[in-house]
Amino acid sequence: MSGTPAPKPVIDPELAAALAALPKGPNGKLLDLTDIPALQQQQRAMAEMMAAQAPPPDPRVTISAIQVRRADGSELGLRLYRPAGATAALPALAYFHPGGQVLGEGMANDAYAGGLCRSLDCVLVAVDYRVAPRTPAPGAAEDGLLAYTHLTGHASELGIDGRRVGLAGVSGGGAPAAAVALMVRDQGIQPPCLLSLNYAMLDDRNETPSSHEILDIGIWDRQENELAWKAVLGDRVGAPDLGPYCAPGRATDLHGLPPAFIAVGQWDVFRDEDVDFARRLIAAGVPVDLHVYGTAYHSFDLMAPATRLAREFTETWHAFLRRELHS
Repeated sequence: MSGTPAPKPVIDPELAAALAALPKGPNGKLLDLTDIPALQQQQRAMAEMMAAQAPPPDPRVTISAIQVRRADGSELGLRLYRPAGATAALPALAYFHPGGQVLGEGMANDAYAGGLCRSLDCVLVAVDYRVAPRTPAPGAAEDGLLAYTHLTGHASELGIDGRRVGLAGVSGGGAPAAAVALMVRDQGIQPPCLLSLNYAMLDDRNETPSSHEILDIGIWDRQENELAWKAVLGDRVGAPDLGPYCAPGRATDLHGLPPAFIAVGQWDVFRDEDVDFARRLIAAGVPVDLHVYGTAYHSFDLMAPATRLAREFTETWHAFLRRELHS
């Protein structure tokens, strides 16, 4: 893009200090996506090491795992977190992890998910959707739909209120979460009670101002986004006929989607596509809680959870989730 120079990011001092303290690679960034399979292998090894050193499970949370068979005979893993001692049917939140649609498969975070389930008084369901490049889009969305229909179709045996199942996607997980909401609507399935998108990866085209402005913050900048979408879509990146189940930002009809929560930092590569998605949801008559954090970068609440801004965001997000899950 030409014309006015990109504005200089104004980052919250606490967030800036947290970012500076994070270990960076030789490229000066948190991640190097030039060899995604190698990075996946490194992250799996790190996850195994961290799991071996993890503290004992929280006794206030009951964890179970189930496998749901896909049409091809393979299995989708779902990890369920339930407040210990809960006997009544609870609302459920299908959670789609971050990782740019290329990382995070098979890496459950029991402490985070357990804390979320306790805060929301719900069954938190971590969806271990397949990632690229091994599984291109819309594979992750298809996994999400399978998870959602399993939860609603087997609600009684799972101790879930089948009328109160929500969808939550974080960063790369926002794509399958939003795609599932579209698929459920298009197929006339019982709708989810909410759609939550935190700094969501929605549009493969990378044409927005923010996608050109965010180049070197070091968490998830334009280069990382381009490399991830290339893994997810291959030569379909930017194709005019790409469907919204592969990139939900392409959807032209957002009518009939559930109440939505959308949050993003002003200094996030996804800022403009998320705000645009929220704007179009509003135009379609969908209730939307939209939050733009003026001094935040991508994944600020996960990178710096103890900071004031992250705590404020978490309180706001959880309040929305509790309201929609339990109303």
